[in-house]
Amino acid sequence: MANQWTVLPHQSIEKLEDNLWRVEGNLPRNPPIRRVMTVAKLRDGRLVVHNAICLDEAGMRELESFGRPAFLIVPGARHRLDAGAYKGRYPGMVVACPPGARKDVEREVKVDTTQPDFGDDSVRWHTLDGVGGGEGVLEVRSGERVTLVFNDAVMNIRPVGGFMGALFGLVGFTGERPKVSGPTKLFLVKDKPALRANLEKLAATPNLSRVIVSHGAPLDADGLKAAASSL
Repeated sequence: MANQWTVLPHQSIEKLEDNLWRVEGNLPRNPPIRRVMTVAKLRDGRLVVHNAICLDEAGMRELESFGRPAFLIVPGARHRLDAGAYKGRYPGMVVACPPGARKDVEREVKVDTTQPDFGDDSVRWHTLDGVGGGEGVLEVRSGERVTLVFNDAVMNIRPVGGFMGALFGLVGFTGERPKVSGPTKLFLVKDKPALRANLEKLAATPNLSRVIVSHGAPLDADGLKAAASSL
């Protein structure tokens, strides 16, 4: 386990709602895709951090002005890069992950729960169907509006140029529409019909305003339906 605070290039925090922020950042070795951290604020001021990214000190001061980091969701087995650093900076954080990812996540940070309860119905998290417990979805309510936050189950990355861009397109990470990527189908999905049905049901969530993914731009309900249809 490691808790070194390593800052990679990242964008400024995007403030989507009064209780919802998003920020994109680079991955190590700078591949042609980026990662996304989402931060939801509970009514009592505590923060739920999904897919943590180490920000520079100005970014962290801004995040801390938003509220107190209290929950850390490590959303998948391959998304634990900065989890130990966050736990080191905020020792009181409750660390959660999907049940099927616990063994891998605990190589980086001790997991407290696979069924987090935030004590606030404005933010909820549950595992997805058809993925063997490997991933979940975070639901954030901002007044009447609802945001769903996914990890790798849904991607929305457009094709990019260069050799690496061509390679990422060949293996199925990028495309013209949101989708369940080829690597996700291979390594994560255990039951395609079950996941498809779950995504279609989530796309029909009343007052769904946006869908955030850990790789790519936010999408809407139609985009989520498109992803479901790729299974």
